[in-house]
Amino acid sequence: PVLVESLLVFIIVLLVHAVVWDRFSWCTVALAVQAFYVQFKWDRLLQVGGAVFQFRGAANSGLLPASMVIPLLGVVMKERCRAAGIVYFERFGIVVASTGMLLALFLSVLAVGITKPVPTNTCILTGIAGSVIIYTMKHSLTVSEVIEVLEVLLIFVYLSMILLYLLPRCFTPGEALLVLGGVSFVLNQLIKRSLNVIEGRGDPIDFFLLVAVVGVVLLGLFFTVLFIFMDSGTWISSMFFHMMTAVLGLGVIMPWLYRLIQRNPLFWLLQFLFQTQTRLYLLVYWTLLAASACGVVFYQNAKRSSESKKHQASTITRKYFHFIVVATYVPGLIYDRQLLYVAAVLCLAVFIFLEYIRYFRIKPFGQTLRHLLSLFLDERDSGPLILTHIYLLLGMSLPVWLFPRSCAPKGTLPGAGALVPYSGVLAVGVGDTIASVFGSTMGEIKWPGTKKTFEGTMTAIFAQIIAVALILIFDSSVNLNSSYAWILASVSLVSLLEAYTTQIDNLLLPLYLQIMLMA
Repeated sequence: PVLVESLLVFIIVLLVHAVVWDRFSWCTVALAVQAFYVQFKWDRLLQVGGAVFQFRGAANSGLLPASMVIPLLGVVMKERCRAAGIVYFERFGIVVASTGMLLALFLSVLAVGITKPVPTNTCILTGIAGSVIIYTMKHSLTVSEVIEVLEVLLIFVYLSMILLYLLPRCFTPGEALLVLGGVSFVLNQLIKRSLNVIEGRGDPIDFFLLVAVVGVVLLGLFFTVLFIFMDSGTWISSMFFHMMTAVLGLGVIMPWLYRLIQRNPLFWLLQFLFQTQTRLYLLVYWTLLAASACGVVFYQNAKRSSESKKHQASTITRKYFHFIVVATYVPGLIYDRQLLYVAAVLCLAVFIFLEYIRYFRIKPFGQTLRHLLSLFLDERDSGPLILTHIYLLLGMSLPVWLFPRSCAPKGTLPGAGALVPYSGVLAVGVGDTIASVFGSTMGEIKWPGTKKTFEGTMTAIFAQIIAVALILIFDSSVNLNSSYAWILASVSLVSLLEAYTTQIDNLLLPLYLQIMLMA
């Protein structure tokens, strides 16, 4: 399975660079080759327990698929913005690609350094790839951009040491690269923009995302340190938790956001949410869907308590939430993407805050949340945190958040790029859901070395093609310009990757589909 997964990633890399070949293509190919070799060193370290931290079991390291995501995103973003003539975001794409390569190279060097005996051939490959990347960065980046890349690397190193120690068995090395690399980049962007505030420059909803992500991460780190010295399960700790959340929110996060958007954040948010009648209808509709999702949770737990044997939610039951998320995102993508952008940020902040309450057992809801959510655990929730629902939200939201709006004339990209915001809906909401449901109920022919079935994968591809046809019918802004063969190839490769990867598919698949569609 690891070899097939690697082959699929190599095919995606080569297809992308067949379209956008430039000096960074050599770097990406070199990085992919050395990541393929280093991945086996990481896998061996995980098997013998020689890794520095405790990583998630029952999965390989995932270094190769994770290493390619950020560099490829930067490359395709650079190409789209260059075609649109937006120099600022073209340079931003170069910085994103360079940062992704350097973070992946750091993880490779770390694995080679702690492997005993030292793997000579892998060291040589890593050295060659590093030389190519550094040489290209030297001739592509300005001094300020090099400093920015190194800042992200420094933040990533310190954040990894802190969070991987505090959260054992929550990530594989590849997932840690994606999640912590993304948080590091967001934190660096927020610091950079806070130090260079120019009134009227920048979209407030972008600042809202940056502040929300950094705010909830800092909140978690603060309470982790605090509850080392006091019991988090008491009423006094609960009062202190909520008081300090209010203090940090109103005393740090709100003033920070005010400095960036130059207006009262609460008034801006209320005005934004209720600006049009369409937004009001969407908010009411989303509230009803949220209530139905809560109803599913309570019903399944009531069913568990009425049965004598231990009850665990089935695959089909867990996919109810995928259907609800699709029903949530599709109207937002069609009618008001900015509202969907902000609503997804708010939902992410709420999800992470509720996870803090569950993890720290904050009264009165901490123990209740532990009981309710334990029903929906699977083998990927082996650490102290329950992250699958957060990954589902991220998988659906990242294509919306990462869509290069400034480089898209009339709010959409030409050709297959028009489907980029729908990447999460197609890959996770439709493809992964249909593959799981049909594969678990009717699948008989298994892919070699996996539990996934041929029938599930083929049904997923077919369902995504139908979904694309429905998007063409209902979203008038989508014009594919006869790029159907590329869309079919993209959907097929990502569906095959779903069958073979052991990483968090909710996070990985939408990003790869977005890369293919943007290319």
